[in-house]
Amino acid sequence: MAKIQAIRGMNDILPAQTPTWQYLERTVRTLLHSYGYSEIRMPVVEQTELFKRSIGEVTDIVEKEMYTFEDRNGDSLTLRPEGTAGCVRAAEEHGLLFNQTRKLWYTGPMFRYERPQKGRYRQFHQIGVECFGMTGPDIDAELLIMTARLWRALGLADNARLEINSLGTAEARKQFRDALVSYLSQYRDKLDEDSRRRLDSNPLRILDSKDANTQALLADAPALADFLDDDSKAHFERLKVLLDNAGVSYTVNPRLVRGLDYYGKTVFEWITESLGAQGTICAGGRYDGLVEQLGGRSTPAVGFAMGVERLILLLETLELVPAEVNDDADIYLLAMGERAEQQLLVLAESLRDALPGRSVVTHCGGGSFKSQMKKADRSGARLALIIGDNELDNGVVTVKPLRGGEQLEVPLANLSNTITEAFDNA
Repeated sequence: MAKIQAIRGMNDILPAQTPTWQYLERTVRTLLHSYGYSEIRMPVVEQTELFKRSIGEVTDIVEKEMYTFEDRNGDSLTLRPEGTAGCVRAAEEHGLLFNQTRKLWYTGPMFRYERPQKGRYRQFHQIGVECFGMTGPDIDAELLIMTARLWRALGLADNARLEINSLGTAEARKQFRDALVSYLSQYRDKLDEDSRRRLDSNPLRILDSKDANTQALLADAPALADFLDDDSKAHFERLKVLLDNAGVSYTVNPRLVRGLDYYGKTVFEWITESLGAQGTICAGGRYDGLVEQLGGRSTPAVGFAMGVERLILLLETLELVPAEVNDDADIYLLAMGERAEQQLLVLAESLRDALPGRSVVTHCGGGSFKSQMKKADRSGARLALIIGDNELDNGVVTVKPLRGGEQLEVPLANLSNTITEAFDNA
């Protein structure tokens, strides 16, 4: 019978990989807590209508990439392709938004049917941050300052650059959209295939085209900045001042747009040159109209999402994962003799009580002394603790350093202190 394998683009995260994931998640969690952000957890399945109304029915995500199915009641459900819409739905449903400010974050899997490639998968993970109830550019700036601090904490500050832009109001974008379509329609035959399709459905995405000929045509195209309303211009200028004051470097990219319909005013991307084509590691912006669009009261909002797989790949590519980030044991216990085996689990529990935070692995399954020592070494532990019938009779434990050092016989009463000193002096 053939073995069943994972679905293409939906990957297992193996024990050798999870310590790096935990390191990244722990670093992000600590940072967000220090800025006063609260975690929210949403379901991975939502009503399909949520994403059609928020992302936009003529976007690639809704048209091509969503995992949508009917449940047994005939309701159309979708595995979430992104987190913002679900976060807005949850916050509005539970009364977290009206006349309040909120700073929320979440992490978890998202799902899009795409051609799997390095850094882009069908099940992928994001860390998202969403802020509600604040209209000014100060919260936009805080998100970017906070993200810059994260790059420093991870050692990525020299490998991530910031691009920003303003999309203005919906009316400004409509005027720009009409002007852009009018201009590009003259050159429809010269556009790449994706851009020709987007000309009728989502023309602003043409500004994102990687096709060299299309980019050459855009050189003389109308500029979004020329259509911005005064409020959006003022908002953007104040944002730049706040970033300048905080020492956060950025580039204004007038062609930067986001692929989701709900964005307006500030948009941004953090980009790395170290991952080839998959260079965007964090992106977001303002979406002041989305809460109202989904049935709530008008609520200003801004947020971002970062791709966990891409950040992991970047940390590994640049060899920035700290050496101590691993799943190695600290202490490995093994026993020789029937009486000693009966006491091994008791000794392990007493050590866990005395040494909180230390990884204490107990050898189970028997085997020769030689085979047990091989497993102790493979565990990565710094110390092996050996008890046999002789040790039991004498009230001692043999402490054997596995990474260099002198073997000792230590009285049980002094064991935890000896272990603590061994780690402190390492």
